[in-house]
Amino acid sequence: MKVLVINCGSSSLKYQLIDMENENVLANGVAERIGMSEGVLTHKQPGKDNVVFNEDMPTHKEALQILVKALIDENYGVIKSLDEISSIGHRITTGGEKYNTSIKADDEIIKGLESCAELAPLHIPGQVMGLLGCKEVFPGKEMVCVFDTSFHRTIPKEAYMYPIPYEYYEKYGIRKYGFHGISHQYVSAKAAKMLGKDIEDLKIIVCHLGNGASVSAVKNGRCIENSMGFTPLDGLEMGTRSGSIDPSIIPFLCEKENKSPKEVEDILNKESGLLGVSGVSSDCRDITSAKNEGNERAKLAYDIFVYRVKTTIGAYTAAMNGVDAIAFTGGIGENACDIREAILTDMEFFGVDFDEKANDVRGKDTIITKEGSKTTCMVIPTNEELMIAKETMEILNS
Repeated sequence: MKVLVINCGSSSLKYQLIDMENENVLANGVAERIGMSEGVLTHKQPGKDNVVFNEDMPTHKEALQILVKALIDENYGVIKSLDEISSIGHRITTGGEKYNTSIKADDEIIKGLESCAELAPLHIPGQVMGLLGCKEVFPGKEMVCVFDTSFHRTIPKEAYMYPIPYEYYEKYGIRKYGFHGISHQYVSAKAAKMLGKDIEDLKIIVCHLGNGASVSAVKNGRCIENSMGFTPLDGLEMGTRSGSIDPSIIPFLCEKENKSPKEVEDILNKESGLLGVSGVSSDCRDITSAKNEGNERAKLAYDIFVYRVKTTIGAYTAAMNGVDAIAFTGGIGENACDIREAILTDMEFFGVDFDEKANDVRGKDTIITKEGSKTTCMVIPTNEELMIAKETMEILNS
């Protein structure tokens, strides 16, 4: 049984075809510059050279058509026909209060998702286009929406409610939703497996650190807190996102810069974070290089990122009354050894006995604390696509 996993952005489409008999990835790739000139789709197979298609892709539908061509080509394809694909799983950023568990995608669901776009304006429109495109390119295939917020549905009300007039929650669903849930679910389960313990007996903090970043507290297998909020803009400093700020800054900037609230929101989403503070880049690798060359603003951006992750770990340890494991994942969490070290330095109070030698690792399941450390810290490459494929099968088989 083969499941195709689709993850759409506004101008991109990532995919994996997974054989669920053995959980092997048969092919994966990414289409970029959708809706722009000079589109490109890069198709990858394990052990073979990449195949690149340079074709204009006005919409996600055309990207999907090129994807099909890549999958069934007699020279570099991995299946003989689309009949071999049993179903399609879609990563969806949020379902708001409407959808808090994975669900079969039909016309009514797709229409309902459009009303959630204001919660994740950078993500939902592209994901809806991906669903509509798949309906045309893969007619008759069953599809499942797997929500990035589902794992956070167990966050208690005192943690997800904002102290604003309650009527705004009732009228508009204004509350914390949390994001990156698919990754947090996978990594917390993997952390328990690496420890050889039942997840229901553990208190785990997962740090998903990348261009988008969030931290979760997972107590006894249930998420009780996540650093993102009503939208993915809240929480940590990110590549271009500000993370948490005093809300009064928004009307202040509107007045001082003569900008609309939407324009200021765009600044907070696209021009802030590591990029805004450093003036160098949104890429942590560039920030680190500039910091090491003496760039003070790059160092400040770096230090803010580390500080916010560290203090969030402290807060979530208090919320769970302890911590057994801290797991790092995401592009930064899996690969930036120096940032992991900076976060875990001076954490002896939390029972962290850091192992500098073990920490010299990238993209590999590894424990990075010394044997006997009260709190075990680890690196775990996330696998959101596999989680989506599993959820897709579970929903369709139930």
